[in-house]
Formats: sequence, structure tokens, C-alpha cells
Amino acid sequence: MKRRFVVGACTVLAAAGMCGAAGAAPKPPPANAPVVQAVVDCRKIEDSAQRLACYDASVDALNAAQRSGDLVTLDRKQRQAVRKQAFGFTLPTLSMFDTGEHEVDSIDETLASASQGVGGRWVFRMEDGAVWRQIDDEFLSRRPHQGSVVKIKKASLGSFMLSVDGQPGVRAHRDD
Repeated sequence: MKRRFVVGACTVLAAAGMCGAAGAAPKPPPANAPVVQAVVDCRKIEDSAQRLACYDASVDALNAAQRSGDLVTLDRKQRQAVRKQAFGFTLPTLSMFDTGEHEVDSIDETLASASQGVGGRWVFRMEDGAVWRQIDDEFLSRRPHQGSVVKIKKASLGSFMLSVDGQPGVRAHRDD
């Protein structure tokens, strides 16, 4: 099995270990991926020429791991984008994207389209491609339209409240 590593400003995670129990206590970040640790270990070499040779070799290995997909690096902005895209999905863990971040309790989106389905419940399609479906029977006083400002926030028992253009929220579930 090929091992994949994700590196993000202080976070290194072997993909084989990235699935944990939902709701489990946060774990400390795992140790560096071997190709990253090799670069760090070069600092321990006192002789300048040997240290430089070590850096050259380990950076070449690091670069090769990134090109082959065995190592993926993410900066804070990229991690935040992943967390936003995954908002509303039930996943085993996204802890690899949590380093230095606060838990996301709400997101702001822009509505691409909205339509009513069975029973008059709304289906909301966001500009980023996410699809949210109304799961309660609450009424929206103003019809949603393309460009509407949508705020989605976590509610009790794993549910979400979706508000369109500042109206009272409707309970919703993420479909896609």
C-alpha cells in the first residue's frame, strides 16, 4: 500500500491514520512525515558541507514525494477552504485541518439557485456547488433568489439552520 502524507503548517498526517471515531477527543498532531523529518534532521549536522549535502538530498526527496502525490502540503488558507467545503457533512474526522484553527460553527454562502420540491420544501444550491435541503415545514416570507446571502449555522443534535437574506432560519441538511 502506498502511503500518502498531508502536511499543513505544523500538521503532518499519514492518510492511513486519518480515520478516527467521530466525536473522539482531539489528538495531538502526529509526527512529521519521514520525508519532512529528513529535512529537519539535516539541522543536526555540524559540518557545513555535509549539512548542505543532506539538505540537497532531502529536499530532492521531498520534491519527488510532492510530485508523485505521496506528500501533499496545505497552507492555512487551503485548510480553511477544505473545512468550508466539508461544512455540513458527517465525516469521521477533519482534524488534519484543525491545527491553529477554531471550530467552524457557521458559514456564509451565496445562493446560485433555489427551488421548491415535494411538500413545498426548498432545495438550495450554493455558488460553490453545495446543495442544502430544507427538512422542516417552516415558511420563508421572501422567495430566495440567485445572489441571496445565505448563513448556515450548526444547531442542536447535529442539525443546521439556514437563513436566507436575514429571514428566520429553516432547518436544513446538506445533500452534496
